[in-house]
This record gives sequence, structure tokens and C-alpha cells, in this order.
Amino acid sequence: MYKLLITYFLAVLPLITLGQQTETRPDNLNLSGIDTTSTMPDRRDTIVPSLLESDFFVPDSLSTDTMAMEKAPVIEAPIDYNAEDSIIGSFDGQKVYLYNNAKVTYQQIELTAYYIELDLETKEVYAEGIKDSTGTLIQKPIFKDGNDEFESNTLRYNFESEKGIITDVVTEQGEGFVHSQRTKKISKDAFVLKDGKYTTCDAPHPHFYLHLTKAKVISKNKIITGPAYMVLEDFPLYFPILPFGYFPNTPSYSSGILIPTYGEENNRGFFLREGGYYWAASEYFDLAVQGDIYSKGSWATKLHTNYRKRYKYNGGFDFRYNLNVYKEKGDPDYNPSKQFAITWNHSQDAKANPNQTFSASVNFSTSGYDKQNAISAENYLRSQKSSSIAFSKKFENTPYNLSVNLRHSQNSTDSSLTLSLPEMTFSMAKVYPLRKKVRSGALKWYEKFGINYTGNLRNSITAHESEILQKSFARDWKNGIRHNIPISLPSFNLLSHINFSPGFNYNEKWYFKRYDYTYVKDGNFNNPGNFSDDIRIDTITGLNRVYDYSYSLSASTNIYGMFLPVNPQSRVKGIRHKMTPSFSISYRPDFGAERFGYWKEVQVDTTGATRFLDVNDGGIYGGSPGRGASGAISFSLNNNLEMKMIDRKDTTQMEGEEEKFKKVKIIDNLSFSTSYNLIADSLNLSPINIRARTTVAGVNINMGGVLDPYMTNENGTKIHKYVWNEKSGLAKLGRLTRANLSFGMNFRSKKGEEQAERNKELIEEENVLPGDYSHYADFNIPWDFGFDYSFNYAGPRRPSEKGRITQTIGVRGNLSLTDKWRISMNTNYDIMAGEFSFTTFNVNRDLHCWSMAFNFVPFGYMKSYSFTINAKSSMLKDLKIQKRQSHYDNF
Repeated sequence: MYKLLITYFLAVLPLITLGQQTETRPDNLNLSGIDTTSTMPDRRDTIVPSLLESDFFVPDSLSTDTMAMEKAPVIEAPIDYNAEDSIIGSFDGQKVYLYNNAKVTYQQIELTAYYIELDLETKEVYAEGIKDSTGTLIQKPIFKDGNDEFESNTLRYNFESEKGIITDVVTEQGEGFVHSQRTKKISKDAFVLKDGKYTTCDAPHPHFYLHLTKAKVISKNKIITGPAYMVLEDFPLYFPILPFGYFPNTPSYSSGILIPTYGEENNRGFFLREGGYYWAASEYFDLAVQGDIYSKGSWATKLHTNYRKRYKYNGGFDFRYNLNVYKEKGDPDYNPSKQFAITWNHSQDAKANPNQTFSASVNFSTSGYDKQNAISAENYLRSQKSSSIAFSKKFENTPYNLSVNLRHSQNSTDSSLTLSLPEMTFSMAKVYPLRKKVRSGALKWYEKFGINYTGNLRNSITAHESEILQKSFARDWKNGIRHNIPISLPSFNLLSHINFSPGFNYNEKWYFKRYDYTYVKDGNFNNPGNFSDDIRIDTITGLNRVYDYSYSLSASTNIYGMFLPVNPQSRVKGIRHKMTPSFSISYRPDFGAERFGYWKEVQVDTTGATRFLDVNDGGIYGGSPGRGASGAISFSLNNNLEMKMIDRKDTTQMEGEEEKFKKVKIIDNLSFSTSYNLIADSLNLSPINIRARTTVAGVNINMGGVLDPYMTNENGTKIHKYVWNEKSGLAKLGRLTRANLSFGMNFRSKKGEEQAERNKELIEEENVLPGDYSHYADFNIPWDFGFDYSFNYAGPRRPSEKGRITQTIGVRGNLSLTDKWRISMNTNYDIMAGEFSFTTFNVNRDLHCWSMAFNFVPFGYMKSYSFTINAKSSMLKDLKIQKRQSHYDNF
């Protein structure tokens, strides 16, 4: 040992000046005594056990002492150190003093500070910072051990025992931070402290924290505390005092108890919600089982799991069951409500299989689930749900594709449910059978002949959700197969401007049942729909082919008109009118003929009156083709109006350069469409559809209407009499049956426009519905305001009736009073009814590591309010102050 010390001393002696030799740490460290601008190069030394092997000394017998050999080596690995200003060794060689940006490295441990004292005899290191001219402590000790890192004011550490004393340290543990004035490191990964702080606030002086009277911190594992209490803005809240605390901070997920939230509702009573257990099953999936319980008898259970296999697939599954009790047993209205909901999401990684995919998006629940258990307004207002489980396969190097879907849709308003189990589609992309495999020259006209195929299979039922399991598969389910074979014939141009496209389309449907009708006097069969109760309906099973075909010839062209202003100094340089007329002629034979067997003439009453009834009525792909031949001429006209004008806002134009122009759309689109059946004996002209879209001062305006050219009788049945033949004194294009007008405007501050796109991305990342400021508020947008107006008209069915008009206006707005305050509102008003629909007012306050939210629904079924102050961290989500009146109390 002595020889080691002498060797080390002689090795460093030339580097030590006589005025710098000392064996004690200087008591006063000050920048005035140190030349911080020194250009002295870094001096790096390494202490290694190989010094014992030097030829300068001959080992004595002590070096082979048995006890010395059994003792652990003094230093297990090299210690590297360097400093910018000075590296000073003591006279006996046992200590090294490092000044200014000092650094010591041992194995995976790295320590940096202004001053470091290294004691080789005790294997200890001491480090501290220094105050600058303003009194601020700089170059504080930073200790790194692998991935762990912390900063402190002073540090004393023993390399051999891995223990140390640390003052004024802040360590990051998971989502939180631990502050401590004096901490003892008792092992490589464990610390103990007294009078510490635990917080999720990242400010140097946290806005809130839990005062820990004593605690033990196990890095990347957990934090265990003794008695603790809350301190908010330096104000201690001694009640309630937590007798103990447990904070997991493991980087990998682990199993554990889920702490429930608590509260009260007038109807269901006191509650504990979402308590349960989380099981970290493996790296591929997890499972959480939770439950709710209410003091008045209601309860709920929830199951959630996530699963993932890298580069293959990922997804999640939820099952929720609720039993809601609003009355006590014995009450006449006592009727417990049982509700459940299932959601499942599954997606396949794009790299798993490029030619085959499987996905699922299931959202199924009983019709009353959202009404009785929704927490958010969006869930409560939702009346439509749908699901899809899809499989698709592309057959490589072929034109064939296959897709299979299981679908579900439901309407919670009338409790109707539609299931499609399954839907299958097999398709062939367009092929050109007459084309040569090796092409040479231009295509011949016959080589443009193309054909494609689409086949569909579907099995579906629509019924009330409480009855669907009782339905008969043969009688109530609808199923069938449909084949569609469109044939593309070569197109040609006439006069170089009119493009003609002939076509032929063939459809065939396979049904597995058909109906037969028989008149029975006083039968009282209670038939559905508009069937007479005196008609007996018999179901005949077996394959039933239903086919139809049609021919068509279509033509289209573009016509341009230009208006040039008379004044050459006008800012407007021209107005262009573009018209796109389209014509088509189609023919379809009379599929009501007896030879097709699609329609049966049946007596319907005692007078002998007859009706033609469809033997394929209600088929899943529609009934039989319509009766009567059709030779229709269809016409449509699209209009577009644009204006070319000088761009006065362009400030980049130099003198002498050509003027720059911009296009302004006057009418985006104005279209008319109708058709005329040349073969029909009456009602030849179809209704005239009108659509228009334009933009005025940045406002998108949409409007449309439907004009029926025929009049109706007192029963509301159309008769073959044109509206314009009626002597009304005013020419009419038709009877207005439908009309609509809608437009909306949005206003934002200049800063709000810049934040709009980033706002959308953030909402998607947080999985928050737009406008739901109870969870999210964008404080970056100073203000924004918008409204939407909608007008709808439905014409009368009979001349004696009046049309029905509905008008609604929606108003929404957000205002940031300051960088931290946000106010928002959203409402809709029915002008005709004179009533407001769902209306919300929200106030949000950003408290850095906390947030405050006040949400108010002033009227309606969802009338409620809530006031919440809570920590933002998900780890401390139950650390909150809340006052609320639930909409459940409105029952």
C-alpha cells in the first residue's frame, strides 16, 4: 500500500507547484481567486492498479500477504478526471482537488461540478458549486449513474459502498419530481429523505406539492412515504393528512390497484367509480377490471384490455355493464335498467401483409346506455352507432379482389338495429380482352372494349333490439347475391368537341325465396305495409333469378362564353361563363311483362279491382325491375362563372412589370338536371333538380331545390297535368317540393388563424372532440367566433296543406381573456319553435401544473354544472377539488 502511494506521488509530483501543495480543501472558494479565462489545456490523469507493476520498485513480501489478496481491490476500474483551471494533488498523494468545470468518471458514474475533491484512501468524492457575482450558485454538482441523473448543491459519495449525502437535490421520478434539502443515498438505486416534496410541477419552485415527512425513493420502481399533506401555493393544507403514500415510478408498466374516484348524485347517491385492478399480463397485452358502486343500489362493471404485436397488429377491447336503480323497491315506478356496451378496435400494421388486411371498429350498446350513463355531452347526444369488421384480400398479379364485412348499425331513438352478417364482395377490375399482349401502334377501336365484374353477397335483418334474437332466419332475414357486369364500349368524338360514350349494363340478383299472392274474402291476414288484409301471402323457398339490362348512349361537351368590359381602365379584365351540358339516352324493356314472372296481377277487394304485386317485394337488393318500358332522355347543365381581375394586394410587383391577376369565383356551380321518358303513357317528365354553390366575402353558401312539374289531386297523388297549364296568372317551372339554404361564417384573430392547423393536430393526439373544452382548451387562440344558418322547406303533399319550414342557427365562440383564462360557449336555436337546444358555457383557467374548469348547461335534459380544480398529471388525477350537479339529477 505504501509503495502504491509513493508511486502515485512521484507520478504527479512534476505537475504540482510548491504554492499549490495542500492536504485540506480550501475553506473559501471564490471566482475572484480563480482565473476563469485561463487557456490552460485540460490535464487528464488515470489512476490504475497497473502502477504496482512498475519496474522502479521491487515488491516486498507484504504484497503477497494472504489477507491482502482476499480483500477487494482498492479501485475496481480506472478513475478519469480533468478540470479547466487546476488539478492539485496533496503531499501524500491521497487527495486530488479539481477546480472549474471539474469532471470525474468511474465506470458508468460521472460527476461534474465547479469543485471536486477526490479522496483515494476513503474512496470518497466531494463536490460543490460556486456563487457568481450576482450570488447565484453555478456549476452545481451533476451526478449521472447510467440513465439516472440529478443536480444538487453539494454531494459526498463513496464509490465502494455506493452511499452518499446530497443537499438541495431535485430528481425526476417517472411523471413527478422529488425535492429534498438533505438526502441520504443508501444504495445504488435507493434514497431516504426527510421533509421532502413530491410534485408533478416542473417549476423550480413548485406551485403545489405533497410535503413528505419522511420517504424512501427506489429509482425506477416506487416512492413510499410516511405521513404527508398537501401544500398549495406555499399554503399548507393539514387536513386531510395522508397517513402513508405509494407512488409507482417504474418505466415499464406493472400490475396494481386502481384507486376509485368518489362523489355524489341525488338520484343514485354516493359513489365510488372506476376502482379495480390493473394486470400487466405481458409485453403483448394487459387487462383492467373496474367497477362502480352507488349507495342507492346502482352498480357497474368494466373490462378493458390493450394488445399489441410489433409489426403485426394492435387494438383494444372494452366491455361495460351497468345496472341503474332510480327508485326504491316497492315503489310503483321501480324498474332497474340493465345496459351494456361493447367496443373493439383492431388494426393491422401496413408492413404485416401488403395484399391482405384485417380491421375492426365495433361500437355496440343497448339503446339506453348513452342516455343513462354518458359522462360527456357528445355521448349523450349521439343517437347513431355503427360497427364494421372487415377482411380484404388482393390476389397478386391478377385483377381480382375479395372483401368480407360484418356490419352493425343502430338508432337509439327508436331502438332499431340492423345486422349484416356477412357482406361479401368479389370484384374484377376492368379488363380489355381484345387487346394484344404486345402492343404496337395506336389502339384499334375494338381494343377499347372493356368489361368488369362485381359480385355481392349479403345477409341482413332490421328489427327492434329486444326482438332480434327471436327472429326466424328463413322468414325474417333478408339475403341474396347480386351480379353486376358493366360493359365499356369504345367512345368517339363528333365534330371534335362532343364526346359520345355508348354503354351496356347487365344486373342479375339471386334470391332464395319469393312470394305468391292469393285473394281470400274476409281473410283478415293482418298483412304488413300497404297489402290488403284479404290477401294471403305464401313464401316459396328456392333459388329465384331476377335480372335486368339496359342500353345507354351519353354525350357531353363544354361551351365557353366571355364578357370583356368596355372600360380598358377597369380592374375587371373579363368574366368567363362555362357551361357543361350532358345528354344521355337509355332504354330498358318492360320487365312487368308476364314472360318475366316478376309481377302478379291479384284481386284486392270484392269489387274485382286488381293490382300488380311484386313477387320479390322487400328483396335485400331491391324488388323486381319496374313495370313498363323506359326510353328516357336525361339532361343536365352545369354552370361556372369566374371573373379575372387585377390583384391590387400584390406588393411584389416592380415598375414596368406586367400586372398580376387573380381569379374570383362568382358562381362555383349552378346545375339543373331532369329526364323525360319517351315510352311512358303518363308522368313522363321527372322532377327538376336545382343545385347552387357560391362564395360571398369568404362565406360558403349552398342552396338547392326540387321542382315537380305535375299537380296533385286532393289525396296527394300526382296527376298528368302540368303546373304551368294551370291558369294562375304566373308562369311556373314546377311545384316546389323541397328547398334548402345553408351558410356559415367563422371569424378568428390573426394569431388564431396561425394556430388552427396545430390545434387540429393536438386535438387528434389528445383524442378530444372539437369544442369539448371541459377537457381541452386552446389558450393560444385569443378569440374565435362562428355561426351556421340552415333553412329547409318541405312542400305539401296535398293542395289543401301548407309546406313545413324549419330554420336553425348555431352559435359558437371562444375568448382568451389572458394567456391563462379561456371562455367558450356553444348553442343552437330553433327559430320556428322559438327554443334553444343543447347549450353549454365553459370557463377554463390554466394554473401551470393545475387546471380549473367550470362547465354549465343552463337548461334542458342535460341541465348541470361542474367546477373542478385538478392536477394535470395523470398520476395525480384524483388530486382535485370538485363541486358538481350531475345531469342524472334531472330524472
